[in-house]
Amino acid sequence: MISNNVENSINVTSEIGTLRRLLIHSPDSGLGKVVPSKAQDWLFEDIVHLETIRKKEYDYYVKILLYFLDPQKIKGKLAQINAESSNRNFFKPEKPEFHNSDKVIELQVLLTDILEINDIKLKIVASVCALENCTYDLQNELMDLSEVDLAKTLISGSMDEDRMIFAPIPNFIFTRDIGITINNYILLNKAAKQARARESVLSKYIFFHHPIFADYRDNIIEIPEHFHHFLLPNEENQDRKITLEGGDVMVVSKDHLVIGCSERTSLYACNQVVKTLFKKEVVKKVTVVKIPKKRDFMHIDTVFTQVKRNVWVMLGTLGRKSDAINVRMTEIIEEMKDIRKEDKTQIMQFKIENPLEPTYFEYLEDLLDDISRNDLGSTEETKFIYSGNNKFPYDAREQWTDSCNLVCIKEGVVLGYDRNDKTVEAFKENGFETIHAHDLVEKLENGEIDTETIADTIILMPSAELSRARGGFHCMSMPILRDNV
Repeated sequence: MISNNVENSINVTSEIGTLRRLLIHSPDSGLGKVVPSKAQDWLFEDIVHLETIRKKEYDYYVKILLYFLDPQKIKGKLAQINAESSNRNFFKPEKPEFHNSDKVIELQVLLTDILEINDIKLKIVASVCALENCTYDLQNELMDLSEVDLAKTLISGSMDEDRMIFAPIPNFIFTRDIGITINNYILLNKAAKQARARESVLSKYIFFHHPIFADYRDNIIEIPEHFHHFLLPNEENQDRKITLEGGDVMVVSKDHLVIGCSERTSLYACNQVVKTLFKKEVVKKVTVVKIPKKRDFMHIDTVFTQVKRNVWVMLGTLGRKSDAINVRMTEIIEEMKDIRKEDKTQIMQFKIENPLEPTYFEYLEDLLDDISRNDLGSTEETKFIYSGNNKFPYDAREQWTDSCNLVCIKEGVVLGYDRNDKTVEAFKENGFETIHAHDLVEKLENGEIDTETIADTIILMPSAELSRARGGFHCMSMPILRDNV
């Protein structure tokens, strides 16, 4: 069982403070059972090759996280971990050889832990069976499984390799979307698509019942639906629906939360989050960033993330560059003006002392500069590293493969996909080093590089299969403890 043995174990006050603990979920067998006809229904952009996504890609993510966050689990053991005879058991939550880090925390382990409590096991099985419309016999069969096998089944959707009992939840690897740590609170999210409903159920039980969250149970926030949502007409109900995903929520400072209104997070959810957080005095300022409701963008963390207190990576066409495009369009088709406004990023900032008098920002760069200077105290010029080096068509192509979806391990050290060449070029032009994950792991193991001395670096992660799922490493991480900045 993962224990709660780290002082102040739940606390996130920025996107860039040194990462100490996070929740992840390694690719399970369900990813290897996504079929082309259901891929988009299950919110995957394409089918993936499971062996490649695990062994040649995601395993490197786990290795790097362990070297930075929990080196005793991996340092000096890499040859044994990589040996063919080990059969990757170091990465498999159900195996005795699993790393079982209490800093790089696997959700499947947390689920296994709480299933040991029979009352919780009964509730989870009943909840999932109701959601998936299971037979009574199947419900009893699930109850008879061991906790290890049940956790694996509830996540993968399969009893064994040949028997699928319900759909997989391939998006469970995107742990950012299940909840967000805001200071020492946890905001539970509510996925926009039915395909992710089981994720929400499993996550809720983990947060409310696992011992590592026990001291913060009163700090878990759920945003309720509109009181009479079930009575509203369908059209109005869509506008009043709570849909909230973690990729649209960023804790940029202790007092400031940024929330996106997007394809996946509703305006009504934004409204309820602002009111709830102010009422509980969790933060003093909430900025709502409304981006176009397009699959291209999905969440705000697909169009910008933070690298250092004065450095951001972002998609230029949702910032100042969009005005240059609009000027050219205006010269061609003036009557399209109102339609173009819908595609323009809109930014409103609310403050706890006077929420009915918001501040407006015209450009995304203005907001990010304000955060760097006024929330984080940066005295340096705020820099923007643009997707695809701000060149068409590379900006759009590389944003699609998550050039803007980076996670900070510590300030200035981020993980991103190796395929986004023009964005990497822009990082280099702004003084950053680059190193491929393969080389970094080897050098960390050999002692040629030390995690303490790595600075201003983008770590390039293998991405041929992972990028097909439309999510980067910001999506694949739910930090629960960072150092304050």
